[in-house]
Amino acid sequence: MKLKNIIAFVALVTTFSACDDLFEPSVENAQTADVVFQNASSAQGILGYAYAQLPFETKSTTDIATDDAVTNDLESNYRKMAQGSWTASNDPMSQWVARKATIQYLNVFLANVETVTWSAVPHKQQMFMDHARGQAYGLRALNMYYLLRNHGGWVGDQLLGVPVINYVEGPDTDFNKSRDSFQACVEQIYADVDAAIELLPLSYKDLTDNNDLPAKYKEFENANYVDYNTVFGLRKSGLMNGLICKTIKAQTALLAASPAFAAGTEVTYEEAANLAADVLAFVGGVSGMDPKGHLWYMQKAEIDGLGSGANPKEIIWRGNKNKGTEDYAFGLSQELDNFPPTLYGNGRINPTQNFVDAFPMANGYPIEATGSGYSANDPYAGRDPRLSEYVMYNGTVYRDTEIITGSYSADDNGLNKVAASTRTGYYLRKLLRDDCDPNSTTQLAQYHYPVYMRFTEIFLAYAEAANEAWGPRGAGANGYSAYDVIKAIRQRAGIGSNGSDPYLETCAGNPEMMRELIRNERRIELSFENKRFWDLRRWKLDLNEPVKGMDVTQVAGTLKYNVIDVENRNYKDYMYYGPIPDGEVQKWSNLDQNTGW
Repeated sequence: MKLKNIIAFVALVTTFSACDDLFEPSVENAQTADVVFQNASSAQGILGYAYAQLPFETKSTTDIATDDAVTNDLESNYRKMAQGSWTASNDPMSQWVARKATIQYLNVFLANVETVTWSAVPHKQQMFMDHARGQAYGLRALNMYYLLRNHGGWVGDQLLGVPVINYVEGPDTDFNKSRDSFQACVEQIYADVDAAIELLPLSYKDLTDNNDLPAKYKEFENANYVDYNTVFGLRKSGLMNGLICKTIKAQTALLAASPAFAAGTEVTYEEAANLAADVLAFVGGVSGMDPKGHLWYMQKAEIDGLGSGANPKEIIWRGNKNKGTEDYAFGLSQELDNFPPTLYGNGRINPTQNFVDAFPMANGYPIEATGSGYSANDPYAGRDPRLSEYVMYNGTVYRDTEIITGSYSADDNGLNKVAASTRTGYYLRKLLRDDCDPNSTTQLAQYHYPVYMRFTEIFLAYAEAANEAWGPRGAGANGYSAYDVIKAIRQRAGIGSNGSDPYLETCAGNPEMMRELIRNERRIELSFENKRFWDLRRWKLDLNEPVKGMDVTQVAGTLKYNVIDVENRNYKDYMYYGPIPDGEVQKWSNLDQNTGW
């Protein structure tokens, strides 16, 4: 994107104060290039664009393209993609245009940030400039990570990423760039993260004494904690900080060390484990795991009472909480989309039998294991408590209503009764608040917030990497192992009794069994948070597992459980790696396409 077009766009500006819950850009008229960086507010507007274009899927969407869910919205682009329509010119997962544009805005910002007069007071000028630069480096790393995850892939025997563009493109720029190696992109992310960490606090908090100032600011005459708090204080919570940057680095390392990419990078599982541990040190490791972290979306009083930018214990980074009733708002839309039809929802996301079968019994054993106690004639009895917390199945009581999903149902909640009915015999429960009411005549919204990063994801990243690096009980220099993490996660879920989890103990002596257990725990804990699509690909697992459902029938008062075929997937082997947009490849001769596309 050309510099003149970038500068002309500047329509987002913020004073970086928490006038709303979190960072909320406001609108300003476009300004010319020579004016933008003479005005601190206008310069901040370029940084504001990067916040406005954050890459996160904040609602559950992509799981319907995996073995975990289908949708009754038959026109969904994700469903069509899973059915075989995914091409380089039709890519619902593409991040190419948005991420590259955002990176270019950040390049412009970084090239000019030191020319901006942020304050006439020297120490405040340095603080403001450091804060701005640190955010820009962190945001650039985030955008590069999403480019790499979505578009990195093999071209012959080379693992390529994307062109590394860390400079301002202008009229004289050669845009016909070849792709840099995947490893070079990883190194660029690392470099930006390290630069950001040097400039940003680990978290935003208010100081109470000048002695607590960072050493570099103490060198300035008259520097004081009050001015520091203006720039780096608690009111800035919600902006990019050092902990978020460390999380980006840990996510990048796990991606690069995974089976789909490991042969083309220098990143090891040991490195990935240590980087995850660096994030988890913020909460003190396993002992700091949130005991209700797996139910973060159900903590109603906590959510309703969240102050400006404040994070619950489980959350590393989140978006604004919202209780709007508009279609685009977050306060009711998930319930409107996913409640069963008799509760005035559209039943969009339908968990699969494949997903339900992933939940172990409450004693910890997989349902197919000897000694599990599972009964196909009573399949929901004695299961992992998370099953009833994440999924509505036949007989679930929700909002004082019994949800009958079987084909014998007398109402529209039954299997395939109407367009808004379940296709699998299951409805989504995770992420939803039961005190919301999507009825158009009595609409009642409640606060929700989008989650960008959770500590549980990083605990699971550590467990995955640590098991591969040191085995189930190995801890490196971190003081806790993959076994310790998985034990804590399963205990808080209510698995086992009196601290006993015999299946986990069996896995603790076998790295391969522990690998499968960790992957299964990740599948459950991060379900419907847009992780499964990417996990299947980086692990190179089967993308085409037939999707199953459950038809419950009633014969002479007795319930019969019948597993049914619901939907087939149609992915090709090369689709472990996403495409470079076809239009870009056609436009630039040096831009190689990933193999197969």
